Amino acid sequence: MKAKRLQRTLERLRDHAADGPSEADYRDVYEALGREVGSARARLALSQRELAELCGTTQSSIARLETGRRAARLDTLLRVAHALDCELVVQLRPRATRKGEGRR
Repeated sequence: MKAKRLQRTLERLRDHAADGPSEADYRDVYEALGREVGSARARLALSQRELAELCGTTQSSIARLETGRRAARLDTLLRVAHALDCELVVQLRPRATRKGEGRR
């Protein structure tokens, strides 16, 4: 019984993973991250150029990050968080199930 349930779960996860995230999913994440960086920078009254100097990057990189036009690497995000005196928190949370899909 457990083997069948595990098999169904693996099949469901495989099907879901094959779909992959959409461009809109990526854009939403990058834009939300950019808003967080911009808000934290503003709270500290730093210019983009000042933040860039603290992070060892360019002002244009910070601008692209804040507008969601740049997919930042984790090491870059850690440097930005450190410069902004913030903690970088990465979480993987289960998404809400879609209507008609039960959790197993």
